[in-house]
Amino acid sequence: MKRLGKLIVLALFVFLVGQGGLGLAAGTPDLAGWGKEGEYNKLYQTSEFDEFKGNVEEVVEITPLPGMAPGIGLKVKDQDKDMVTVHLGPKSFVKVDSIGLKKGDRVKVKGAWAQIGGKEVFMASKVKKSENVELKVRRTKDGMPYWALTPEELAKEKE
Repeated sequence: MKRLGKLIVLALFVFLVGQGGLGLAAGTPDLAGWGKEGEYNKLYQTSEFDEFKGNVEEVVEITPLPGMAPGIGLKVKDQDKDMVTVHLGPKSFVKVDSIGLKKGDRVKVKGAWAQIGGKEVFMASKVKKSENVELKVRRTKDGMPYWALTPEELAKEKE
């Protein structure tokens, strides 16, 4: 059963990378502002890494900074009943439908806290829906977004 779970997670990762891999070229409008050297990505600090559990209240479109391409986020009510805005990544890359993420789902979110526009947000690296279903959008060790990796780096991550 554990092997099946790992295969499901791996399949989701490959699907997500495949979906986002089409827009990896620099200057692609659907990734504007989401680059690894961009202002937004520099806000992800591994020193602010944290995790929490909560319930998805809403899947939302976000534009973290002016001029950025639209992104996908979540409104998650945490265990303390606080509403947390979770940034997942660019809309062209993040496919929440691929794991059936919807309102009411119980999730565990890993990532880093950041201040954007005077508000505290959570920049996700991973959203885990169940033991066998998770959405990975950044490497946990350094926060590198999967949508910003080169094809060679993506191939290495798939190994």
